[in-house]
Amino acid sequence: MSRRWLFADQLGPHFLDDRRQPVLLVESKAVFRRRVFHRQKAHLVLSALRHRAAELGDQARYLRTETYAEALRTVREPVEVHHPTSRAALALVRRLDGVTVLPAKGFVTSLADFADWAGARRGALRMEAFYRFARQRHGVLVEGDEPVGGRWSLDTDNRQPPPKDATRLDVPPPPTPAEDDIDAEVRADLDRWEREGIRFVGRDGPRRFPATGKEAKARLRHFLKHRLPTFGPYEDAMLADDPWMAHSMLSSSFNLGLLDPLEAVRGAEQAYRKGQAPLPSAEGFIRQVLGWRDFVWHLYWYFEPAWRSSNALAARRRVPAWFRELDADAVTARCLADVLAGVRDHGWVHHIPRLMVLGNYALQRGWRPGELVDWFHHSFVDGYDWVMTANVIGMSQYADLGRMTTKPYVSGGAYVNRMSDYCGGCRYDPKQRLGDDACPFTAGYWAFLSRNRERIPGNARMARTMAQLGRLSDVDAVVDQERRRGDRAP
Repeated sequence: MSRRWLFADQLGPHFLDDRRQPVLLVESKAVFRRRVFHRQKAHLVLSALRHRAAELGDQARYLRTETYAEALRTVREPVEVHHPTSRAALALVRRLDGVTVLPAKGFVTSLADFADWAGARRGALRMEAFYRFARQRHGVLVEGDEPVGGRWSLDTDNRQPPPKDATRLDVPPPPTPAEDDIDAEVRADLDRWEREGIRFVGRDGPRRFPATGKEAKARLRHFLKHRLPTFGPYEDAMLADDPWMAHSMLSSSFNLGLLDPLEAVRGAEQAYRKGQAPLPSAEGFIRQVLGWRDFVWHLYWYFEPAWRSSNALAARRRVPAWFRELDADAVTARCLADVLAGVRDHGWVHHIPRLMVLGNYALQRGWRPGELVDWFHHSFVDGYDWVMTANVIGMSQYADLGRMTTKPYVSGGAYVNRMSDYCGGCRYDPKQRLGDDACPFTAGYWAFLSRNRERIPGNARMARTMAQLGRLSDVDAVVDQERRRGDRAP
């Protein structure tokens, strides 16, 4: 039986053909020298890798080396590895002698099935169409060929603002993992690496995310029982005192390979069918996992490598140091300060703060999309190149002019005001676009549209907004105000 090389994002039992199969695990220090990672992400990855080695015992050979290539030179037997999750890693394993590359795992729909589906499409690829295909292909929440409940997406039911006057949702928090001796060893090693000159961003803290399959499955069971029913209605809502809301907190577990995504999809489906969760909540979670997660994975491989370098809106400004270094204390705008602090303190915020606060602000300011891909990749515990390429290039920064979305995800302060409790305690007024009290998001929204009115393709969803832009008498003053504001922390 061949030795199976498991990367640090391929750690679940579903990456082995036989539970007795010999395993190779490699901890490469060069990965952390080359890039500035969030301290808690580095801890989680190393903890998960070392916990897997401890679980496997003598079945695994665990190597700590400077590079992957150095490790493979010491292995005097053929190894096989599942298709890695980045182009750089795939190129590496293909040029190493004695390494066989197996099909990808860790996703519900195969690369071949996606390629067949995409090849038969005409025009742009859209997640909603892929999601329908995947539901039918895998028989999820369907009766025959039709969706349970009569609609493929219940997204319109899942866009509620937070409950009025609430500071937290009425759900129990996700279970917190108990750190052990492996975590203590990881923390000591990271402290030593920092003394040696390896740099991290963000604050250290207790490990909040699963590092083992057992922990990930426990969190999934807790979510399905206690949090899924509330997840749907408020999946897009934000509360300053409730960073987790009712989200599953499982994205890092999927992306480390600790949890099979199909198991989570089937679990949510069963919760609905047993009457334990309403259909909009179950469907909303399934859409995130089977729909969006699979979709962005496949686009990373289906589109050409140059897609990652897309910059069709000519965004040339460097990501400023205060943002790059997670300096939330430098920010006055309450929503941006709180979300950036969440990244600093946890290495995680949910998808709406990522898209409509962090990504929205960067889009308005014209920051370089490629730098943002790297920032999201390294600053989030669930960040990987395949995840962030689509989510940043294609979605939040609209850098490809709509190859995967129909319009830019850009908005003024009104959206944040409607979907959160941030604006009530902020010095800026979401209704103002000019003056000292002008909301940076509201002013930035109109400045962005003015700057890009000739670049954004004609679009029915944008027609009313662009017509409104043409009627604004103060747009030039707004543009000048935002130019003078520059990249200072708002």
